[in-house]
Amino acid sequence: MENNYKVHFLTFFCTLLIVISCESQQQTFSSPPGYDFNKPQKYKMPYELRELSGIAFNKGINDTIYAEEDENGKVFHFKLGDVHIQTTRFWRRGDFEDISICNDQVIMLRSDGVLFTFPLSETTRHETDKVKVFERLLPAGEYEGLASIDSGGMLFVLCKHCDDEKTSKWGGGFIFHLNSAGELTPAGDFEIKIKEIDAIAGSRKIRFHPSALAYNAGTREWFVLSSVNHMLVITDEQWKVKAVYPLNPSIFPQPEGIAFDLGRNLYISNERSQTPAATILAFDFQHK
Repeated sequence: MENNYKVHFLTFFCTLLIVISCESQQQTFSSPPGYDFNKPQKYKMPYELRELSGIAFNKGINDTIYAEEDENGKVFHFKLGDVHIQTTRFWRRGDFEDISICNDQVIMLRSDGVLFTFPLSETTRHETDKVKVFERLLPAGEYEGLASIDSGGMLFVLCKHCDDEKTSKWGGGFIFHLNSAGELTPAGDFEIKIKEIDAIAGSRKIRFHPSALAYNAGTREWFVLSSVNHMLVITDEQWKVKAVYPLNPSIFPQPEGIAFDLGRNLYISNERSQTPAATILAFDFQHK
């Protein structure tokens, strides 16, 4: 009897594992309106961009994409699909997490909240010394998300882990005005309410750690990535959460960067993670 019990238990356990595995493989992932996240155009990055974190366009023009990686103070700029990548060194080594282009300035975000600006025209050189450094504009914490709205010269920084009591319990962000000389001045803050994400996702107390954000000018919405959660959160202009989309880990192994071009086409970059190479995924906007 004891042996029969063991056989039945093992059979049940194995069947349960098979069912769980099948359900996982059959899980479907929906996409935001206008995009098909199941059919990306994939661009593999060279080894030097294995730690690809952030991507950006200048005024949405997609003939050149600007990127950075975690380990070096360099801006990488190239046309998607080209094998030749140009670089401009602006700083020594450091944990750089995101990039934005605004008012003809390049803005770089280091993980400790230090911001760097220099003229976009300097990317024609291999190295620039025209860099301005802003060390105490942000409270202590870890930062990964940076975006801008060029028309108003507004810069948005999103905290991944903030140390002070106020921002540690919410999706906290900070706004700055950027002038044409690359100077930054504080212009307020904003909040993405975790409770609103919880309500839409059907979860309780999600540990939301955003890794990137981009403004969709066509819909006037913010697209916010959380790599840790494998999640895309969409908010309106006032940062009210409108939708939450789980991301397929097989397509988005480590989504760390996001950008839109003028045609509302969407680009999401992945660090190498456990995959052979970092990637940039392009999703064409599908007009109805």
